[in-house]
Amino acid sequence: MKQVFFILLAFSLTILFSCQTKQKEAGQKEAAPSPKTNSISKISDEVYYNKVLGMLVGSAIGDAMGAPTEMWNRKNIQIEYGFVSDLDTMVRFPSAEGTWKYNLPAGGTTDDTRWKKLFVKYALEEPWPDLRADHFANHITENYKADIQSLKSTEGFQPGPYEENLMKMAWLQEWAIVADAYSKNNMTTYADALSKFYGGEMTCAGMLYSPVVGACVPADPLNAYQTAYDLAIFDNGYARDITALIAAMVSQAFTANAEKPSIINVVRTIDPKEYFKSRLVGRASYRFYQIANSIVSESKELTLKDKDINFKIPREWQPMDSLTYLQFSHAYTLLDKFNQDMPFHSAEIYLITITAMMYSDYDFEKTMEFIINYGRDNDTVAAVAGAILGAYWGVDHLPEKKVKQVLKVNKELLDNDLENLALTIKNKYVQEKD
Repeated sequence: MKQVFFILLAFSLTILFSCQTKQKEAGQKEAAPSPKTNSISKISDEVYYNKVLGMLVGSAIGDAMGAPTEMWNRKNIQIEYGFVSDLDTMVRFPSAEGTWKYNLPAGGTTDDTRWKKLFVKYALEEPWPDLRADHFANHITENYKADIQSLKSTEGFQPGPYEENLMKMAWLQEWAIVADAYSKNNMTTYADALSKFYGGEMTCAGMLYSPVVGACVPADPLNAYQTAYDLAIFDNGYARDITALIAAMVSQAFTANAEKPSIINVVRTIDPKEYFKSRLVGRASYRFYQIANSIVSESKELTLKDKDINFKIPREWQPMDSLTYLQFSHAYTLLDKFNQDMPFHSAEIYLITITAMMYSDYDFEKTMEFIINYGRDNDTVAAVAGAILGAYWGVDHLPEKKVKQVLKVNKELLDNDLENLALTIKNKYVQEKD
């Protein structure tokens, strides 16, 4: 396994250095980072709304499809759910980061969708695209304080209301400690809090809300990258670059007549912070892109002649055809080699996301199926991919049955009206572009 890792790493670095050499030989120069402008790229209001709702609902569908099996391994998913291709009920305990209610029906979501709502409420208060990190941090802190007050004012004998309000408070508590120090410009306390944020892991924190940044800065991936990078106050190291790239991908998806490969291609063309110039290391997010390309290419080239003597389709995945299963499972095996200690690691989320999209040729439902059946932190991965592809295709090209179910459950049971949320974003967009 280690040999495969170092072979792929060496391959990635060889290509990277080769590309850099060719650029120098051709006399090409990297564009200097441009300052953020105050203009909002204009597309029609109808197209914008379709893509915004697609981003929100696409992310919620991914979240809802993965929520029942979040953090499960593939074998357990196969045994209990078979091959997952639809929404299903959630037989799981509520948690601060997970579902807030017991046994939600199909279409219920977790913090991956709640973060979109929280960020939209902040973004509506600001001029676009000049979203400010200190204001965002203060917004989180004030929400946390309000949750504390709700818990303190809880009354009655039954435990349900106390448990629910406690989960709401706990959801933001790690974030609020970091945000409070940042909003007060106490950089020493902020650095200390960030080093302990969820145990100091390089989490996917910013990826939970950065898709909305792409909607606030549509069809302008460079501006979206810089805005999301500034707002990525919970990210360490290259996780910050990845958070910004997710916003850039969503922004690119808002471009009229954008070609599918152009979405992920921002990792090659957008680098205002000059990660490519990092000495000895280069850009980690680009290496993961190369690895994803390699996984997709190697898997898709397999034929039935490549199956070994023990090849067998799991009973739970039948009647999938043999070649599809062979290629699918091989891609999974290759991805396994790059799993991190924590499934919610930024690099792992990003690698699975872009691998799934490229493997599935950017098809929404096929991408969701690839991600959910892989396991690990599948609801977050699917929420990120769902946001990007939802913005690209628009809500009118997403599976209608899933769209209706997710909208219904989120509105009626989780106090999250995604259609109204999209409408408020659209109204803000109209105001800003005029």
